[in-house]
Amino acid sequence: MTDKLDGLSKNLESTNMEKLKTVFPECFSEGKLDIDKLLSLCGEYIDNDFEKYKFEWKGKSECLRLAQKRSTGTLRPCREESVNFDDTQNVYIEGDNLEVLKLLQTAYYNKVKMIYIDPPYNTGNDFVYEDDFADPMARYKEITQQTTKSNPETMGRYHTNWLNMMYPRLRLAANLLTDDGVIFISIDDNEVTNLKRICDEVFGEENFVAQLIWQRAFSPKNDAKYISNSHDYVLMYAKNIENFKIGRLPRTEEANARYQNLDNDPRGPWMSSDLSVKTYNPSTDYPITTPSGKIIYPPSGRCWRTSKEAFEKLVAEDRVYFGEDGANTPRLKRFLSELKFDGMAPTSIMMHKEVGHSQEGSQEVTKILNAGVFDGPKPVRLLSRLLTLANTDKDSIILDFFSGSATTAHAVMQLNADDGGNRRFIMVQLPELTSEKGTARQAGYKNICEIGKERVRRAGAKILEEKGDQIAIGDEEKKTLDIGFKVFKLDTSNLRTWDSTPITGDNQIEMFTERMNSMIDSIKDDRTDMDVVYEVMLKMGVPLDVPVQYIEVNGNVVYIVGDFLLMIALFDNITAEDIDDMAAYAPAKIVCAEQGFADDSALSNAHYILRDKQIELKLV
Repeated sequence: MTDKLDGLSKNLESTNMEKLKTVFPECFSEGKLDIDKLLSLCGEYIDNDFEKYKFEWKGKSECLRLAQKRSTGTLRPCREESVNFDDTQNVYIEGDNLEVLKLLQTAYYNKVKMIYIDPPYNTGNDFVYEDDFADPMARYKEITQQTTKSNPETMGRYHTNWLNMMYPRLRLAANLLTDDGVIFISIDDNEVTNLKRICDEVFGEENFVAQLIWQRAFSPKNDAKYISNSHDYVLMYAKNIENFKIGRLPRTEEANARYQNLDNDPRGPWMSSDLSVKTYNPSTDYPITTPSGKIIYPPSGRCWRTSKEAFEKLVAEDRVYFGEDGANTPRLKRFLSELKFDGMAPTSIMMHKEVGHSQEGSQEVTKILNAGVFDGPKPVRLLSRLLTLANTDKDSIILDFFSGSATTAHAVMQLNADDGGNRRFIMVQLPELTSEKGTARQAGYKNICEIGKERVRRAGAKILEEKGDQIAIGDEEKKTLDIGFKVFKLDTSNLRTWDSTPITGDNQIEMFTERMNSMIDSIKDDRTDMDVVYEVMLKMGVPLDVPVQYIEVNGNVVYIVGDFLLMIALFDNITAEDIDDMAAYAPAKIVCAEQGFADDSALSNAHYILRDKQIELKLV
């Protein structure tokens, strides 16, 4: 039986169930999961203790179902709003991030190295998206046609609304991270406690890395009622703390200045450190005779960090410093040339002098767009610091699904230009309408997506102007800098689905017949071939940055995805000869429109031809 695409996103529930069946087959009976047995195998025994610690709120269980509910949407390419569409590996997606995250599950599962998001802080004026479990796509269509609403504290479910928005999105985001991946989330005092709790649940308490503090303001506000708040937080969680390796910061001149060469040691500059430790051990509590003959004991309650034999070896290797006169307490020489790690360990406090402040972020947007069209953008230097901490390699994928003014995309392009990397970004943003009387609307930006896309266009052009389009990736090798992006817009699936709403009225037979006739063609009339091609790619697990080309087979256009990973034929009157000629290219899979075959015999022959050549046939 030939598989047919159903126009739905990845079935997360069945995927998770299959994983459990593989590991714990004994926990299934007649296809049902025995949760008590599963827990007992993991050492968790049901004791009916209803007082154990939980983090609950109204709507939490529905949030989980919402995250697992399959999307009926797709991402339609928008070439006219893109930059270098055919060559770029970057992606900008306009749409509700919950539905988009669902659509990315198959193609980007376990492939994203770093996620950064700057969600609404829930200060009372922020927009908080209210999802609709029954029909998320209809809700999305509705919300994009109206000015978004705030989530004031006067609402009875002030915190609940925010949690209901964040929880399912974080659940889906976690699936996309690589095993050594990391997520950063900006937040302030309003929701930092609740955010920490849901992150502990989604990512695991053991995977908490740090609660970074960003000094976003450089001067106090004297009109503050109580305290002038000068910082925000950035919560940092690893996908798996055992696999994650923190990126270290470049050494500074100030840090290197701590290393001197007081005795002209041929190993170069060094600094000294204490040779005693707090943890007392009688075997390392011994007297030391200095070169001047003075006898020195460890400080009271402490002991030396090495045995007497190891200490004597250090002295023989000239790794102990007794002061200029040779009579001081011994200290260990640590050489700059022998540092165990490259760079410096990052600290939890990010000062504005190092990573920028909120005013700098605003100035960057104002300068590049010639108008102050976005409130509270993060500075590029802050995102650059997070890219470093994430330890991104030069081919990493970076995702931001609350992309706003697209600072993340700007920072990724800038870092690639600086180090010759090929990092790819995926930006996702809801097209929230700008205020009719606001600066952004006056400057011609109807929604936030228009701001973000234009910022990326201009930032890319500016980087090219400064760096040139060729960047070094080795001593001699160079490559073209990717400052483009493919634009995709969330929409309902290109594939028709059966309308199951009840038929009422006097013309029920005619209406039913009309519905039946509308299903003859599985692809909607107002959709293009490229719309269908990218939907097929997404739902068959092919990333959106994989190149798409086309060839002619017997005078008909056939689309080639990647290195013949997929061949997609959407033309009419497909014959067995056409299939045979396509199979000659040895693609992994061939995808055809079911109604496109000349007749049932052609479809049947196609199945057998491809089966014999071990090529998979998919229908849309």
